[in-house]
Amino acid sequence: MPIPPSPAPSPDETGIRPEASGSLEHVIAVQVKKHRVSQGMSAAELASRAGLSKAMVSKIESASTSSSLTTLQRLAAGLEVPVTALFQGADTEREAAFTKSGQGSVTVRSGTRHGHEYRLLGSLLRHPNPIEPTLVTLTSAADVFPRFQHPGTEFIYMLEGRMVYGHGAYEYELAPGDSLVFEGEGPHGPLRLLELPIRFLAVTAAPFPTGLSSPAVQNRPQPQAAAPGP
Repeated sequence: MPIPPSPAPSPDETGIRPEASGSLEHVIAVQVKKHRVSQGMSAAELASRAGLSKAMVSKIESASTSSSLTTLQRLAAGLEVPVTALFQGADTEREAAFTKSGQGSVTVRSGTRHGHEYRLLGSLLRHPNPIEPTLVTLTSAADVFPRFQHPGTEFIYMLEGRMVYGHGAYEYELAPGDSLVFEGEGPHGPLRLLELPIRFLAVTAAPFPTGLSSPAVQNRPQPQAAAPGP
């Protein structure tokens, strides 16, 4: 007696077949449908906007077919989103560093022996020193106040105590809740400790390669040209 063929897996509630789960096709299917539904757009309307058949859009949203780059560009244009938005979730393996309160490695720097503690709160192995968060604790009004210089930028956020912090020729009095952002190549460091103990978070960021700018700069709105006068 012949054995009947096994039934094909049925799509789940998202319309995507189980065997496609976790694949790139699955990621694209989820994103296309999410953006379409959020805009109140029917599959037929998206197909018309993207210059595709409704059947093709249905196949893409059920992860039943692989899309070419041209098709993805058409879908993105029809949805009015960047092509990269259709790949969100494709790469979920990202590195993270978790540090419990009171932990972190104590680093030795100039001033460490003078009541200054520098505790590194984490770093990423695959991205050497993109940022370096350090909890700085000053418990002694030492005679030695080290001045630092390094490439990139630095951000300081005061947590406890008060101090006068120098950067280049300028001085800033910092109290809890105050912050300071500056270029690391300018000589900087505590000048006068006004109220002990002092704790502040210092985050240094490595400079971007020549010719590149940070995402914040890339996404900054460009100034509008002034309208010509009469």
